[in-house]
Amino acid sequence: MEVNPLDALDLRLVHALQLDGRAPLTSIADVLGVSDQTVARRYRRLRGAGAMRVLGLADAGRFGHIEWLVRVRCTPDTASGVAGALARRDDTSWVSLTAGGTEIVCLTRAPHRAEGASLLLQKLPRTPRVVDISAHYILHTFFGGPTGWHGKTQALTDEQAERLRPRLPEPPPRGLRVPMREGDAELFATLASDGRAGYAELAVATGWSESTVRRRLEQLRHMRALFFDVEIDAALLGYEAEVMLWLTVPPAELVSVAEELSGHPEVVFTAATSGQSNLVAIVVCRDIDAFYDYMSTRIGALKAVNHMESAPVLQSVKRAGRLVPARNHPFPPR
Repeated sequence: MEVNPLDALDLRLVHALQLDGRAPLTSIADVLGVSDQTVARRYRRLRGAGAMRVLGLADAGRFGHIEWLVRVRCTPDTASGVAGALARRDDTSWVSLTAGGTEIVCLTRAPHRAEGASLLLQKLPRTPRVVDISAHYILHTFFGGPTGWHGKTQALTDEQAERLRPRLPEPPPRGLRVPMREGDAELFATLASDGRAGYAELAVATGWSESTVRRRLEQLRHMRALFFDVEIDAALLGYEAEVMLWLTVPPAELVSVAEELSGHPEVVFTAATSGQSNLVAIVVCRDIDAFYDYMSTRIGALKAVNHMESAPVLQSVKRAGRLVPARNHPFPPR
């Protein structure tokens, strides 16, 4: 289906929400120099069409949780069914079909090292058409999540961006853990569905008062245990090619290569992992030709990369803990 492009105001609204997913629409309207009603109408339109949504997500590391990337290779006639089964599990937050439709990559999270990938693998569909499975423990995330993909629109001026950027204190040390409180699970579940859910709705979900919800949100944001992200159809921004890269790098060069990758505007996620490929990245490019240029020049310039495997993402089945709906574009009139 043809995707309607976003206009200049849509792009500025998206950029504003990428900076602060819970910024009041009235504040955004003031910075953009348009009416409150215009911004509210544009936001409802984008969200209602399934083109964009704001998510409130937990930083797994702050709660002492661990994450695994699991690769499942299947015969082509089985991959879609296995991907759907994985997407319906509560312990998966991201499921995609890659590599010509014969491989599934999923992200699973667990509170303890003894759980997670091992239990997930035990419960995979029992079928001989699953030909290979590997699990990669995420050792360290260099880019993505709280520092995720905010640079693709660049629709706001520096002055506008500065006015909308949230004023948060310096983050605490990375090893500092945040204990889960009663009601936090319900809070995160509601925010994962709608990061802009009102305090009244969050109070009903958690059983807390609205003032308690407000304080807890502020505390979690200050501790960097909660961050807000914008999920948007990359095609609306003109990016059609999403590719996973599995790289093998000498341990002594791992940090420098990961930091170099994280500075590339094409990169949306970079993490060190266990396994033969010790660095994984996700890149988004305008098209396959642009990815070829990126791979042959930017990746090719990283002399420390000993081996690279690329796998185009053909379909996102689940993102941020929710099944990905079919596109509802084109949008209704602005």
